[in-house]
Parts: sequence; structure tokens; C-alpha cells
Amino acid sequence: MTIRDVNQPDSQSGSQPGAQSHPLADLIDRFDTALRGLAQARSFSKPSHIGKVLQLASRLLCQPDGPASLFERAQQLEQAGVFDGTDWAHPEILQADITVQTLRLGSTDEVTLECLSELRLLALAEQRHSHATLSGEQAHHYLSQVLALNLDLLFDIGGGEATRVRLGRMAEGVRRVLQLLVTHIGYDNILDRLMGEIWRILAQRPIRVDHIKAMISQIAACLYDPDIAVTSSRGADRLISALFGPTQASIEDPGLAVYQERLAGMDGPALQQEAGGFARAMHDTGLVSAYHPVFMRFALEHAQDLLPVALGLSPTGRDALACYQELVHALIHGAVYPETPQAVYGLALMLERGVLFAPPVAPALWRQLDLALCEPARAAIELAAGTGQPANVHLLAAVLGVLGVPFGVGQGNNPTCQSARAISMWAYNDPDYLLQMIAWAARDDDLVMHFEGQRLSSRELAEGAVSPSAPMDVDAVSAVLVPHLDRIYHAMGALCAGRDDDPHRWINPEFHGWWVGRGFQLAVDLETGALNHYDAFVRHFYASYHPLYNGNQPLIHPQPAGLAVTDSAARFVGWHAITIQRVTLDQNNDMRVFFYNPNNDGGQDLGNGVKVATEGFGERFGESSLPVEEFVSRLYIFHFDPLEPAHPENVDADAVASVEALARGSWAADR
Repeated sequence: MTIRDVNQPDSQSGSQPGAQSHPLADLIDRFDTALRGLAQARSFSKPSHIGKVLQLASRLLCQPDGPASLFERAQQLEQAGVFDGTDWAHPEILQADITVQTLRLGSTDEVTLECLSELRLLALAEQRHSHATLSGEQAHHYLSQVLALNLDLLFDIGGGEATRVRLGRMAEGVRRVLQLLVTHIGYDNILDRLMGEIWRILAQRPIRVDHIKAMISQIAACLYDPDIAVTSSRGADRLISALFGPTQASIEDPGLAVYQERLAGMDGPALQQEAGGFARAMHDTGLVSAYHPVFMRFALEHAQDLLPVALGLSPTGRDALACYQELVHALIHGAVYPETPQAVYGLALMLERGVLFAPPVAPALWRQLDLALCEPARAAIELAAGTGQPANVHLLAAVLGVLGVPFGVGQGNNPTCQSARAISMWAYNDPDYLLQMIAWAARDDDLVMHFEGQRLSSRELAEGAVSPSAPMDVDAVSAVLVPHLDRIYHAMGALCAGRDDDPHRWINPEFHGWWVGRGFQLAVDLETGALNHYDAFVRHFYASYHPLYNGNQPLIHPQPAGLAVTDSAARFVGWHAITIQRVTLDQNNDMRVFFYNPNNDGGQDLGNGVKVATEGFGERFGESSLPVEEFVSRLYIFHFDPLEPAHPENVDADAVASVEALARGSWAADR
């Protein structure tokens, strides 16, 4: 048993049978033939025909123009009897909130029927046909609710491993259907919920915000479209202004060239006002306007005293800037462009963290400024970040982002939780080591690590094997490092084959760093998967991490751990790698575990009332948190220092019983 990222598609979803092997026209012809067969079939034989129709429909949904083709056939679908014998046969009783469960937890046929039903209702809303029990207005209202309730699927902002695993290839089909719906229904009915989701994600300060900026752009288009009647734009103005007009001189979004001309004609007080406006908008939202880099580069040449104001620095950040002024100026010159605006935020938070005061970091960043990239690294960066600026600019911008917001590292939709966790951990705890690894991978196309004295070279491991492709929807640092880290991680796993415990007992300290505790606890039996001395497992965690049982000793170094992830129905999904950051009281005097989750969205509903928080309980940017008993109820491995004194026997029996009840009511139900 290993910590496997539960985003890894299964064999069925990964191969996508039929989704790529048939041209759209051929697939449509086959579907039409099956639909005619269903329409002509006698009642007793319809079930067998429905299965064929649904199979072909599920494939069509995953094609770029497939949902539109099915939308055109909505009336034929209903008349042929696709919905007969199901709840979908009675659209008047359908409830929008049930789609949340169906689209995430349903079988392939159920998800397909749900999608076909939405397309049928869209045709009804647009008066393409009528229904005896549901009006077009009612259908329109229902679909607006569906969109609002499934924004995470529409924009792929949830990043939840449970959804991706369960939907497999259908995840793309569901998103295509929702995109078609919103094209016809519009955003005016869902803006409030959309704004709430955007603010919730921004509270976690992700490094990559392209998808969030795209959503804000769409919201702005809705608000300023005279043909769209928007009744509410609560919270939208702040986000739109943060991107397109954060200051007095940019308020009407004049364009970068015009703004550059305006800066040249400003006096000192006006420039000071501009600098403050940029800093307020950036720190308020975590978003950086393209106008901000224009101002930064202008200030670098003409008003350097305004740089700390434009960065919104506290005394700590100002001290770092003053001590390393030449380096900071070089970083601005090398990384801060309108195409890489988030580099400004990364730079500001890096200075605030005091990272530069660690002696190896400054020279490592000077090296990074002049690093010559190998061709594979260049290609990976261009795939992830585009070609708006040279690859080394995008990489340097991402370096600032990772060092500034270590918990903003996301794995995207890739099965790379181990590597994403490692990058985040090094950025937080060992930044000069991270910079060394970036240099090796980006310059030499190689990483060298050691496992119990044995040398492992990522380049040599790739020879004669299928090399993992660079992930696309991640920051440039991850795009460069992840393929190398994944090879080494899997090689370490292979070296542990045959040992009598979970491989991560040995892998994690060698892979992540010396500070990982050599003590190790596993909640399940390796061979059977059944709970194994679970009472002792829980007691040992409390004795090692809980301040009331470990002598009030705070966690000094972040520790890797593994969660047994469950869905919103508390059903087991898979194993997932996280980092325990700290255990402390929140403002309500409840003991909470604060941890880093590599998923794009750290907040998830794990079922049975266990909902991961990302703000409101003292979380730092990018942290997730749970009350300690809820966290331990989903924990299945953790590390500890065996030399630290611990007294598991002192742990309260009621606390252990509470944790065990939550575990047995979820992932451990059959264990």
C-alpha cells in the first residue's frame, strides 16, 4: 500500500475507449442509428436499446461538439424513451441540488442521463419543444440553479480528487455540457455564487490564477454587456478593478501604452497614490493587474523609493529590500512583466517571509537570473506558461511565486501529489535546496538524489523508459521539476519492494529531507488493508502532535502524512499525500490541525460532517485545517521523532473513541 494520488485515472477512464477512436460524424451516425432502434423497439426490449444509446451518448459528450449535437436531438431523445422508467422521466419533480451528487458520485449511465436531461431542459427553456408538466421558464430557472451549484465542475476550480476519480473520462463531458448551458443561460443568474467561489479560492492564494482571471473577465463581460440584465454584482467590482483598473490612473482600463505615458507626466504625490493603490488591490485579492508591472518597471528607473510602497511591504519586507536592493532590482528587471504580473505578489511575500536573510538564498537567486535552460526545460515551461515571455522569465517569475507562497503550489489535474508536496515543503522549509534542484533540472535536465546511499539520477532513470510528460496546468517550477521528481520517487518505491512495511516509512525521509521523523505509524495492515492496532495509532498521534499531550511542544518542521480521502458521502476514494504544518488552538479555543493539501482547492467535504476549512480559523494563505479529531479520523500514516519523549497511555480514551467512530463511519467502514 502506498500513498497514491487519487487523481490518477483508472484504466477505463484513462484509455477513454471510443472517445478518440471515432470521428464525430461516424459517432453521430452510430448514435442516430441506436436512437432510431430505441424509438422503434417494443417496450420489453427497450432496456437493451437504452444501454447502447447511453454508451454512445457518453462518448459523444466527451467530444468537442458532442453536447451540441445531442442538444439538437433533445426532443428525439425524450420521444424515443431514453428517460422512461427513471426520475428523469418526470422533469417537474427534479431537484437541482441532487445534481451535485449525481454529477460527482453517479455511475457513467447516471451521469450521462443527467447530462442528457439538462440538454433536454435547455431545449425546453429555449422553446424548441414543449412539455406537459414543465414550462420553459421553469426549465430556465432550474438550469440556472444547476449551474450555480456546479461551478466547480464548470470551471474546474474544485480540484477535488474524489470527483476526478469517480467521473474519469466523463469529467470532460460534464464540463462541456455545463459550458454549453452557460452559453445559452448566461451568467447573470449565477454571478453571486460564482463570486463566492472565486473569493473562496483566492483566500488560498494559489500561484496559478489564470483560470480565476478568465472567470473574472467573463464576469466583467457580463456586467458590461447591455444585453445581459444583471441584478447583483456583489463583490465583482473589487475583483474587476483589481485586474483592470486598480488605481486612479488606470481606473478606466486605458491600455498599457497609454498608462505608461500617464506615468511619465505624473508628479510625486500622484505616483505615491498609484503605488499605494496597486499594493492595496494586490494584497486585498491576491491578484495582480498587468498595470502593476508597468508601474514597477517605471519606478525601478525613475522612483525607486516607491518600490516598497508598490509592494505593500511591512518593516520586515522593507529591511529585506534595503539589505538586498541590487538583487531585488535585478529580480524585478528579470521577472516582472505585464505577461507575468503575479511575480510582483510572489516577490512581495518572499521579502515579507525574510527568505533572503538565509545566507545561501541570495547567491542562488543570482544564479537563477543567469541560468541557461536546457531544451526539455524550455519546452516544458512553454507548454505550461506559454510564450508571451522567454521561458527563463516565466521560470524566474514562478520561482518568486513559489518562494513567496509555498502553500500556493498546486498539482493541477495531475497525479503528482508527492512531488507537489515536496516542492511546497522545500519552498517553505529549505528554499536554497529547492533553488539547487531547479538549477539542476532546468540547466542539466537531471536531478540526482540518494536513497540509503544509492545514487539515483532522473536522467538515467528515464533512459529506456517512457518518460513522464510535463504537467500543463501547473506553475513553471512544477513543470520543470515534477517529471524528474516523479521518476526518483518511483525508483525509491521500487527499491523498497519486498519490505515488511509501507514504503513511505523509508521514502519520505530520503525524498523530502532529514527533518522528516524516522518514527512511522500506519493505521492499516499492509497485506489485508484492515485496521491494525488503530487505538495505538490514534494515541501515538496525539502523544506526538497534540500540545496537551506532548508537553506543549510546537511542531518544528513540517511532516509528510497520508490521508484516507473520502467523498461527501464519507465513502473511501483513495490515499493522498499532505503535509502537517502545525497543531494549535483556533480563535474558538478548539484544537485544530493545519496542513498543506497539494490539490488546487484545499477545501473539501469529506462526509459525515467533516468539512475541510481554508479560512476563518486562523489559516495562513494556502493552509487547510480540521479539528484534531476529524483530521486524525482521516489520517492513515504519519511520521514522528522516535527520540522525543511520548506518552500515548496518557491520551484521553474518549478522544480516541471519538476518532475511531468517525473513521469507522467513513473510510474504515469495511476494514
